[in-house]
This record gives sequence, C-alpha cells and structure tokens, in this order.
Amino acid sequence: MTVNGRAVVGTVEGRELLSGFLRDHLSLTGTHVGCDTGQCGACVVHVDGVAVKSCNMLAAEADGCSVATIEGQAAADGTLNALQQAFQDHHGLQCGFCTPGMVMSAAALLQDNPRPSEAEVRAHLEGNLCRCTGYHNIVKAIMAASGQDVSGIAAE
Repeated sequence: MTVNGRAVVGTVEGRELLSGFLRDHLSLTGTHVGCDTGQCGACVVHVDGVAVKSCNMLAAEADGCSVATIEGQAAADGTLNALQQAFQDHHGLQCGFCTPGMVMSAAALLQDNPRPSEAEVRAHLEGNLCRCTGYHNIVKAIMAASGQDVSGIAAE
C-alpha cells in the first residue's frame, strides 16, 4: 500500500486491523484507537480517498490502496493545512484524542462538499465522538476552513 505518499510493505496476520498496522508497524500513532468497534471515529483515515474507520478494516484489505493518515495532512515542513489551522484558531480541540479522526472526517466532508452548512457538518460528524468540546468549536473550525464567515455563529 501507499501511506501518505510513501510505498510501504509489510506482513500481517489475517486478523490485523489497519489501525494496528499503521500504529504498530509504521509508527503512525496519530491514528488513535478509542473503541476498536467503529463507534468513536478516533481512527478515521482515508483509503483511496474515502474516510474509513481503520479499526473496522483489516490491514490486508488495504493492499494496493492509497492510505492517508493525520500525519500526512500537514506540509513536509510541519506547517498545518487550512483545516488543522482552523481547528487551532477556533479552539476545536481540548484533550486532542478525537482530533485526528475529526480532522480526517472533516477533510472528507470538505472534499465532497466544499461549503457545508452547519447542519451538514453536524450530520457528517455523527460518527465521531468528542468528550471534551461539545462540538460547537469543531463545527465552527470546519466551516471556517471552508472559507465561510463564522463570526455570527453564537456559542451554545
């Protein structure tokens, strides 16, 4: 498979999850594992451009695929991309555990829908759990990253 633009090869057991392969074999620990059941969304990565919960996918299923993780979102010099910067600017994170999955889910949304409404953002994030922020600033960050004016969005 190709991970963040780099060809990788590995041998895995048939039951090895993609999340485990990324973390344990490639040391890409930004893909967090929160539940191992696909409920929390902390492990979202893109496989061939589609957001997937990597704890629900076998590593072998990604054979020949292009995988993008949170580590591949920033520029090579570490400069945050627009979405990551918006999360920082609009306080879209607190403890940070859910943040990689949120960013990856949001990136998929913005790829498909470059100017989502607040309701569309909230609906898209239904598969991502955050125990800290209450989602308001996450939604605001995603909308800001899409170039929309968020100054009128009131705090909840």
